[in-house]
Amino acid sequence: MADVDETGTGEASTPSAPGVAIITGAGSGIGAATAEVLVAQGWSVVLAGRRAEPLDAVAAASDASGARVLAVPTDVADADQVRALFDACVARFGRVDLLFNNAGTSSPGVPIHELDVDEWRRVVDVNLTGSFLCMREAFRVMSSQDPQGGRIINNGSVSATAPRPLSAPYTATKHALTGLTRSGALDGRRYNIAVGQIDIGNAETDRSRKFRDGVPQADGSVAAEPLMDVMHAARSVAHMASLPLDANVLSMTVMATGMPYVGRG
Repeated sequence: MADVDETGTGEASTPSAPGVAIITGAGSGIGAATAEVLVAQGWSVVLAGRRAEPLDAVAAASDASGARVLAVPTDVADADQVRALFDACVARFGRVDLLFNNAGTSSPGVPIHELDVDEWRRVVDVNLTGSFLCMREAFRVMSSQDPQGGRIINNGSVSATAPRPLSAPYTATKHALTGLTRSGALDGRRYNIAVGQIDIGNAETDRSRKFRDGVPQADGSVAAEPLMDVMHAARSVAHMASLPLDANVLSMTVMATGMPYVGRG
């Protein structure tokens, strides 16, 4: 079926063809699931994460031939390693069409006055500075390649607007990431770079399975929370990535329907 013209210009907007993607935090969870979906859709994918073994496992599971997947161990908080990641992608596949800024971490759940400053800085370095460093390199490559442009999708969190108890560093960095996304979306226009954010709530991963057993709530209680299949999050990222560059999902929330996010929980 032909694409419907809803622009009034007489021209239909066609989906973006699969290209070359970089996924950070790709060794497990949402990053690994997204890699699986994108490779299945025809993308070439560069997997980034701190540890080589999980990246290699995801690469083998996504593309046994190894032709369209490259694993590059990377600490996103290190500017030199991030530069090397993007250079490796260009050297292997020629360009970068998509960055999924997915790497993230959290801190121990302690009262803010007991939180060690080094823990605060560690979370800021990964979640915020790491995202900035990857965006900076993506802008460098995407603005100069031919055809020019690309897409950046930042993994935010519903915690940015509805924080969990004892989560100040994580919440603050995810809130700041929204500002980075919106600033990037504005600055990217001149380079044909679309920047958006996906906020994901309760996707089932190794880290989130504890939610089924009960986690602290805002009222001081402990309650079990529903989870959704992580592939729903991965397919949502893939949908955002599939749009032509003249269309952008600036903000998307995908979540387990019954999680305590809207209303009073």
